[in-house]
Amino acid sequence: MRRRTLLAFSLIFAFWVVPVQAGSRFIVRVTGGLPLMRSICLAAGCSVAESIDGAIGEVFLVTTPDFLDPVIVLKTLSSLTGVVDVEPDLLARVADSSTYAIPDALSDTTPVSYFGATVPSGYVNQPAAIIIGLANTLSTFHVSGTGVIAVIDTGVDPNHPALKPVLLPGYDFTRNQNGGDETRDVSLTEPASGSEPQWVSPNTAANVSQSTAAVVDGDPQYGDFGHGTMVAGVIHLVAPTAKILPLKAFRSDGTGYTSDILRALYQAIGRHANVINMSFNLASYSQEVATALSLATLEGAIAVAAAGNSGEEILVYPAALWDVMGVASTTNADQLSSFSNYGQQLVWVAAPGEGIVTTYPFSTYAAGWGTSFSAPLVSGVAALMLSINGLCDQYGSSQSTAHAKPMNSNAGNGRLDAFQALQAWSHAVGEQ
Repeated sequence: MRRRTLLAFSLIFAFWVVPVQAGSRFIVRVTGGLPLMRSICLAAGCSVAESIDGAIGEVFLVTTPDFLDPVIVLKTLSSLTGVVDVEPDLLARVADSSTYAIPDALSDTTPVSYFGATVPSGYVNQPAAIIIGLANTLSTFHVSGTGVIAVIDTGVDPNHPALKPVLLPGYDFTRNQNGGDETRDVSLTEPASGSEPQWVSPNTAANVSQSTAAVVDGDPQYGDFGHGTMVAGVIHLVAPTAKILPLKAFRSDGTGYTSDILRALYQAIGRHANVINMSFNLASYSQEVATALSLATLEGAIAVAAAGNSGEEILVYPAALWDVMGVASTTNADQLSSFSNYGQQLVWVAAPGEGIVTTYPFSTYAAGWGTSFSAPLVSGVAALMLSINGLCDQYGSSQSTAHAKPMNSNAGNGRLDAFQALQAWSHAVGEQ
């Protein structure tokens, strides 16, 4: 039986929230809860802004005024009794991508029925789905996905007709309010004319068909608007009956504080998410993120993260953590994408990540390039494994996913093959 020890979680983790307008921000873990944290701040000149880990009460966001040297504050906090660790609250980014030609699948708008929703044929029958053997997998194993997949990202459009039936009530950590709706980040002025695919942002390489979102074009403030809805759409393509939990930790410019990512992770744990999709890269290694993900996997969750898009053999986090499946991007010809990070220490498996047709805000569809859209293919396959046996965890999922199409060692265990992964999991649990 899946272990669930953290039953006291509140659905809203910011049980007190003050405006965070200070010069420096730190994430602090202490041994004595809020009373000790407040005492420590009296000595160090900081202020307690909010709890990060909810009812556990060990990790806090603290802030300092502009006139205090952050290096001195960091040293002071680290030296005080009761402080376990301290780290700066750095800005992370969703995994940006590059601009490519509009894929043919985006223009295939023939309506088809897909698990109770009407969607474009180009979404269901796109090359990525064919490459990983999705249709054969769904029909052979009689699965369509189960469980809850937490999407820590820029939010999700709750009114998209393809996603609405499977979306759970989320949370917006950038505003400290219920929801997780990324459409609140923009104000539409006027609809775009026509239904031809349009460029929305060179930073996200999103091509929008039937667009009403042309207002975001060319504005860096909205450079990654739609990213979370796109990620959710890829998950839904692979696991159409799995539930999606939108946890908005990033703004429309693609940035998000580590503290908000941590709050999203702890909420995912508290709400018993079976899979956690992380299509982002931290600014640097975070001990607290590593601790939170270790707790998530201990609780039975499956963690998946994008390997990043700088085209280097480097370690990026959280993908490089030992208990996370790092996912690289491949072309439709089963080669590593030129933009994808790579290497055995970073990548567990690769998956298609070029011209992925998926959902976009305001009932539209888009195509995206990047490991951001490779990772949710793996998350979706994990939800398919849960359809076979609900005891699937990080170990079982990763070992089964490792049954992939061989590539060179830079792509880890190879390119994702949904059929082989489910066949391996079925054999592991003795279902077939």
